[in-house]
Amino acid sequence: MPPLPLNATTKITRAVRLAVLGASLASVSGLALMSTQACAQSQTAYQVAAGPLGKALTQFGVQAGVTISFDTEQARYLNTAGLEGSYSIEEGLDRLLANSGLQAQRQSNGGYVLVASNPEEALQLGATQVITNQLGTVTEGTGSYTPGAISTATRLVLTPRETPQSISVITRQHMDDFALDNVDDVMRHTPGITVSAYDTDRTNYYSRGFSINNFQYDGIPSAVRNVAYSAGNTLSDMAIYDRIEVLKGASGLLSGAGSLGGTINLVRKKPTHEFHGHITAGAGSWDNYRTEVDLSGPLTETGNVRGRAVAAYQDRQSYIDRYSNQSSVFYGILEVDLTPDTLLTVGADYQDNKPQGSTWSGSFPLYNYAGEINDAKRSFSNATDWSSWQQYTRTVFATLEQDLGSGWVGKLQLDHKLNGYDAQLGAIQFNQPAADGTATINAQRYKGETTSDAADLYVSGPYNFLGREHELVLGGSISTANWKGKGYWDVTFATPNLVDYFNWNGHLAKPDWGRASQISDDTVRQTGIYATTRLNITDDLKLFLGGRVVDYTLTGTTNTYRESGRLIPYAGITYDLTDYLTAYASYTDVFMPQEFYNLDRNSKMLDPDEGENYEIGLKSEFFDGRLNASLAYFEVKESNRPTPDDDWNNLSPTPPNYAFKGTAAKTKGYELEVSGELSPGWSLQAGYTHKVVRDDTGKKISTFEPEDQLSFYTIYKLKGDLNKVSVGGGARWQSTAWQEMYNSPKDRYEDFSQKPYWVVDLMTRYQFTENLSTTLNVNNVFDKYYYTNIGFYNSAIYGEPRNFMLTTRWDF
Repeated sequence: MPPLPLNATTKITRAVRLAVLGASLASVSGLALMSTQACAQSQTAYQVAAGPLGKALTQFGVQAGVTISFDTEQARYLNTAGLEGSYSIEEGLDRLLANSGLQAQRQSNGGYVLVASNPEEALQLGATQVITNQLGTVTEGTGSYTPGAISTATRLVLTPRETPQSISVITRQHMDDFALDNVDDVMRHTPGITVSAYDTDRTNYYSRGFSINNFQYDGIPSAVRNVAYSAGNTLSDMAIYDRIEVLKGASGLLSGAGSLGGTINLVRKKPTHEFHGHITAGAGSWDNYRTEVDLSGPLTETGNVRGRAVAAYQDRQSYIDRYSNQSSVFYGILEVDLTPDTLLTVGADYQDNKPQGSTWSGSFPLYNYAGEINDAKRSFSNATDWSSWQQYTRTVFATLEQDLGSGWVGKLQLDHKLNGYDAQLGAIQFNQPAADGTATINAQRYKGETTSDAADLYVSGPYNFLGREHELVLGGSISTANWKGKGYWDVTFATPNLVDYFNWNGHLAKPDWGRASQISDDTVRQTGIYATTRLNITDDLKLFLGGRVVDYTLTGTTNTYRESGRLIPYAGITYDLTDYLTAYASYTDVFMPQEFYNLDRNSKMLDPDEGENYEIGLKSEFFDGRLNASLAYFEVKESNRPTPDDDWNNLSPTPPNYAFKGTAAKTKGYELEVSGELSPGWSLQAGYTHKVVRDDTGKKISTFEPEDQLSFYTIYKLKGDLNKVSVGGGARWQSTAWQEMYNSPKDRYEDFSQKPYWVVDLMTRYQFTENLSTTLNVNNVFDKYYYTNIGFYNSAIYGEPRNFMLTTRWDF
């Protein structure tokens, strides 16, 4: 007789357990049953530790004096925040099971059986799987626009309401609804983030007046510097990720050295306990074609080994002349239950980006020879047809997690990554064309690779102090990144370097790159130990205390910099004003060593860029956490912002070195965000941000970021006869942005502005069957003209015109 399928075995096992339970309870006397019924309505004081749900339910059952029946597989990968205080049995169970996708169903014999929540009545946050690895809840399969729990801020697994900092999360469902296939797309949908494209293949993100240079993968900080230039981070494909978490403001507690703007944490998809898979095929504007395959499930009969494989390929042209890009991504991950309490995870991912016709510094120069603004079409490209900024990433990672008992978990994470690039660039730049309409090509080549390794080890769990239970995280990390690069700019053209600007077709022979003009070999090493605790002062008042001690070293061909024993403090507080509303405040700081070119007039590297983040606000949750809202006021104080030393640079004769100096800056602002389910079938992610950045003289800076931003994206599933149709859309708006630029032909500084604008997107989905659907996304519906960058090397680049993407998905 062949072995039964795994799901059949599970069902039989559950049936036998329930039958035995029923037979046992049938012998309970009627008097005991009456007692249980009365007890269900009375209130009892409970002390249940946070941690694995199965253990918590067992502990609750003992304290409540009731029997709770569940299959161990139902709760095996679920955690709970615990329970403390006086509740009825059903109130206590509701709190323990919050965001688990399970509910307790009372039986006629007085006991309780766990069953899946009704998907028609509510979104099942975390119903797919809640991992014990302290990453928070998986969003895939929940249909939700808000997470159940997150850990990016402190390593403590907390709900958004419990976290004393602003964090925006773009879930898997949000990405699928709006065809967000890369990090740029996700960041445009993230409230309060400015997406600034340097050119076709490089993007930078800004938050609260500062560049975001901190990237994490499954909570492990990337050790790579210059992520916007050549690390490939901003090109990451979304096919392999469950969600993207964006922590606003300083994040030194977990990242050590980093930027003041915030942290982007990309959380990978995990294997599932049951077989799932999907295939998508899409086609869109400018010959944009995309295919994705995703397979996941158990690899052994018992399910103790699970795997997942994802592959995606995209081939697209562009609204920009002669530009195209081919990208491929592959991802594989295995989870192995070494013991019931030990989980080993190993995986790898691979991505290639092969563009052709890459623009360089915008897509056209702003000024011509006379200092007048160039009038360029959106399709104009300053690039030669051979210009290409190729980038690739290769990653292998491993995680070992151990249930230490009593709610404690230990975790070791290892990560090895290669980030490489070969940029062979040629473009029309600077003050062109000349009076006769001719222009020259600036051609350079940059080639290199960064090899980085990171390890992080920590334990997390509850402890008792002064009669109350609290939570603690203790950990340490080490990382190293070695960048080897070459720059070629002493080039030789085989034909005259002169082209017709007004009839530019990209044709000019590639030059001989010659020998390398610059060779770089730099290594960044960083170690740190950190601790965070949440002290439960009362049921309503929580105090967060933590810190990180950092050692940081930069050595190599550039200037050497060392920082030893630096303490990065963290403090926060939350107070539950009502059952739905929490007030909070937090403080943290961060430091970032300067880039190698930020030298003073004596050619000495500037002191590190340092900053402090202060934040107060209100957070609320509704519908058992399915809808979250927050209002925050923040101040970010910076002490060594690099700025040109004009008193030195403008001397006559011109000094041999271009110098920078450090200046103080301060950001003040507030933001409002709402995410989640407004009602069954109606989801929303929206936010409004206002901020102003000033230097130590009170002058506004970072003005290329708008002071005001508004975004909202929503989807609604129709009812009745139209229940196969979902409709949605959204928009983003920003106020005026401007950049002060030096107009060298006119020898003066000028402001170049981007006026306020709206960009509106629409989508609709038709669900042919339970497993087959087609989604149409139309972006920039009103075909708005706007710049997505102004002033980078006196250049500009337009945002995308109106475009569409039609995607068919088959789930199995």
